[in-house]
Amino acid sequence: MIRAGMVPLNRLTRKALILIPSSFRHLSHSIYDAAAAAYDPPFTLKRQADVLHEKKHKEKKKEVPKQSAGPKRPVKSDLPFDFRYSYSETNPAVKPIGFREPPKFSPFGPGRLDRKWTGTEAPVQAEANMEKVAEQRNRVLGDALSEEEVVELVERYRHSDCSRQINLGKGGVTHNLLDDIHNHWKRAEAVRIKCLGVPTLDMDNLCFHLEDKSGGKIIHREINILLLFRGRNYDPKTRPLIPLMLWKPYPPIYPKLVKSAAEGLSFEETKELRSRGLNSVPLMKLTRNGVYVNVVDKVREALEAEEVVRLDCKYVGTSDCKRIGVKLRDLVPCIPILFKDEQIILWKGKMDQKPSPGGCGY
Repeated sequence: MIRAGMVPLNRLTRKALILIPSSFRHLSHSIYDAAAAAYDPPFTLKRQADVLHEKKHKEKKKEVPKQSAGPKRPVKSDLPFDFRYSYSETNPAVKPIGFREPPKFSPFGPGRLDRKWTGTEAPVQAEANMEKVAEQRNRVLGDALSEEEVVELVERYRHSDCSRQINLGKGGVTHNLLDDIHNHWKRAEAVRIKCLGVPTLDMDNLCFHLEDKSGGKIIHREINILLLFRGRNYDPKTRPLIPLMLWKPYPPIYPKLVKSAAEGLSFEETKELRSRGLNSVPLMKLTRNGVYVNVVDKVREALEAEEVVRLDCKYVGTSDCKRIGVKLRDLVPCIPILFKDEQIILWKGKMDQKPSPGGCGY
């Protein structure tokens, strides 16, 4: 209905009136955006403190001298013994008959050590004065500990949750283990060493090499747990330089441990002893990475009554079986005549017969 005074509008006029507000709105936004772009800077101004900090940082970079790209000099260590991968599990008297890798590849890295790698060891260049070495070691150890001091150290480090603990495995006293010991001695007077596996067959040998190669003193020994004291006058700043081995070298090839016929016996007699040993009751069962501190005594007692003895080494591993056989041959003494299906057959030998040297690598 059209009232008086109103002008009638057609459809085109009404559409034009509806579109006017939206076009005006877009026009106003475009004008505002253009003004903002003209007056707002593209980034905020830096503070004066930030500008000064950047200048100082650039000046420090310019002052740092560039490192020379030339080769570094080889490390020289004054330790008076030959460097080997394992000191307690290898016998320097037994010479290898071959190598699984060329001896020219040193595990210390090319050009990093002033000693030449022979395939099994890096011998010392000049003979050390052992009297001077012993005097220096006694100076570091100082006066002997009293009973009260020993009890206090044992109570502090003997527990299984001690943070200053090193686990000694089938490698025995290795070269890199010495560096671990000195790293613990930086913050502790003693280090707890837990021994497992084949090295526990001869704990006396472990104690000797730990004291001889590290320069410390064992103040507590309980089955397979050792407590190694660093000394009263130990100074971490003057500790000996121990170059690290970058990888484990391949063990060389040693003479055959078990022969087709044992020394002093014919092939038929040796075959009969092997058959008798395999059919006998095992003296004891050994577990992997176990504690073997009483194995030598038990084998020695058993061989006094029996001619052959069998050890059940199931799940121990073939390589560990051979290591156990080598140690028992030297410690009992006896003659290994068979390694089969992780079973070790030991023959006590003749009364006037000594076991011939031979063995396996580390």
